[in-house]
Amino acid sequence: MKKLIGFTLTLCLMVSFIQPSLTRAEEKQDEIVNSAKSAILIEKNSGMTLYEKQANEKLPPASMTKIMTLLLIMEELDKKHIRLDEKVRVSEHAASMGGSQIFLEPGEEMTVKDLLKGIAVASGNDASVTMAERIAGTEKAFVQRMNAKAKDLGLENTHFENPTGLPAKGHYSTAHDMAVMARELLMHDEITKYTTIYEDYLRKGQDNEFWLVNTNKMIKSYPGMDGLKTGFTSEAKYCLTASAKRNNMHMIAVVMGAETPKKRNADVASMLDYGFGQYEGVKLFSKTDTLKKMKITRGEPRYVKISPEKDVVILKKKSQPKDSYQTTMKLANVSKLPIEKGDQLGWLIVKKKGEEVAKVRLTASGKIDRAGFFTLWERSWRNLTSYQKF
Repeated sequence: MKKLIGFTLTLCLMVSFIQPSLTRAEEKQDEIVNSAKSAILIEKNSGMTLYEKQANEKLPPASMTKIMTLLLIMEELDKKHIRLDEKVRVSEHAASMGGSQIFLEPGEEMTVKDLLKGIAVASGNDASVTMAERIAGTEKAFVQRMNAKAKDLGLENTHFENPTGLPAKGHYSTAHDMAVMARELLMHDEITKYTTIYEDYLRKGQDNEFWLVNTNKMIKSYPGMDGLKTGFTSEAKYCLTASAKRNNMHMIAVVMGAETPKKRNADVASMLDYGFGQYEGVKLFSKTDTLKKMKITRGEPRYVKISPEKDVVILKKKSQPKDSYQTTMKLANVSKLPIEKGDQLGWLIVKKKGEEVAKVRLTASGKIDRAGFFTLWERSWRNLTSYQKF
């Protein structure tokens, strides 16, 4: 009996020592995000998730919705379907948008460039709907494109009802999905020319001059911050999808449902500090590197340079030693011409000790047209004469 009692007391003492340390570890992890209902931290180049809290909970994204709106605008610019200097006419419907706005007037014309500023800097709902109507004809048709793009990105917990983020039944997303959208938007390097603007003017020197001030105050206060989008409604509370660059890393932090702007910003800063403090990037390739020249039999020119879609960066804990990585390329069989700059032509796969740690799209660095009849005939003749000499 004495032995049994002694053993029981010893066990209780062990538990009393172990349990507080476990609790402190859990508290330390929880301390990264205190206010937000949902949060996530990912690294853009590697795609690695470094922290998450209820990251798949469906919540109203408020004006963070405009990340998808901006993504579709940037894609249209890349396709040259719209131009930055193009003037867009404002409809009665677009001018009637409430909430945050740049006070567009019905019938007013503004360039795509200035409308982009109005969306990225001031979160203008009127500017968002104006661009939606320019791209898709109607706001409803643009929203259909938004949802189609979300599906293409594999976002299963996102559905849009408008391009602004104004409250609407069935309009929701998650911290995870917002991070994926942000990552896709940041593939368009030009977007940060707008999201890093802290203050600017629209209609400079005119009677209706409008002062733009970035809704993301962390642009000024957090080192390396280059975007992206705030959000607030009484239902969504305070939200922010933020991005920041240091060395070879590009962090994306999302918080949803924070109690105050101050607490929202504190949660974002806490996640970014954690990411930059604990991890470092190992850059294997730059997006400007030519990894291969791919022969296109019926193309003109005959070879296309292939590069990674983005910098190929692998994350590692600073406390861990550097590993060696193996890379392989899986190229597509090109059957359709022309090939446009940026078209996907395969995958770059990175492995560590046989396990896949990264997969990056390989894209064309230039345009390849279909070769004409005489060019193909000349190539065939050269091949024939070379064969006969051999």
